[in-house]
Amino acid sequence: MQPWQLLALVAIILVIRIVVTFSPVKAGTDRGKRDHFSREFLDPFIVAGIAAWLLITFVVRTYYIPSESMVPTLMVHDVLLVNKFEYRFHQPHRGDVVVFPPPLPSDDDFIKRVIGVPGDTMQIKGGTVYIDGKPTAEPYIAAQPDYNLVIKNYGIYTDENHPGVMEALDPQQANIPPKKDWTAPNRIPAHCYFMMGDNRNNSDDSHMWGFAQDSGNFATGLRAGEHAGFTGHAFFIFWPINRAHSI
Repeated sequence: MQPWQLLALVAIILVIRIVVTFSPVKAGTDRGKRDHFSREFLDPFIVAGIAAWLLITFVVRTYYIPSESMVPTLMVHDVLLVNKFEYRFHQPHRGDVVVFPPPLPSDDDFIKRVIGVPGDTMQIKGGTVYIDGKPTAEPYIAAQPDYNLVIKNYGIYTDENHPGVMEALDPQQANIPPKKDWTAPNRIPAHCYFMMGDNRNNSDDSHMWGFAQDSGNFATGLRAGEHAGFTGHAFFIFWPINRAHSI
């Protein structure tokens, strides 16, 4: 349930509570029983609903996994707890599994792993991810990526479409900040993050649509000018019960 849906439900119950409280009492009707019903059933729903709305709006909410892009870490139909409060105090760390609005039209948030953070150099070569020139150990992936990639010349270059031919992502289609926002032509710009699914060859991620952002507005791409940010840090699978564990 979305926060606005929960708030709407609470509002409906609150209206019922007001109507029950202030509607005239017919002769022979026991007002005490009606007030008892309000106190015992309606009031707890209202209080619990408001508390739940505050919780899922500002602290923790659930997230349902609809695709295979994070297999084997996350499976289709997994339900997660997402900490919405944590990133108010610090930025995402490399390796975090994060829920965020992508820089392309979508009704839903995406969930991916943070691979590159601001200031990193990054390359994918021969199926291995290199950060600042060092190979990374990634025991969580389903398979090594079958494409090469490098961040250089103020852009993201990949040979996914034409093996062996490195082509830059198009800023009309992907979120690639302008040169003025880069500290170096080969380092991830401030507030930008390179996100990848653990199921590397079946993941709609940064190698296709550019950088996610922790704040501000998307610089370029299909959602240029729209608000960017991170929804929260996925930290626990709680359903199904046999898969319950921290991430």
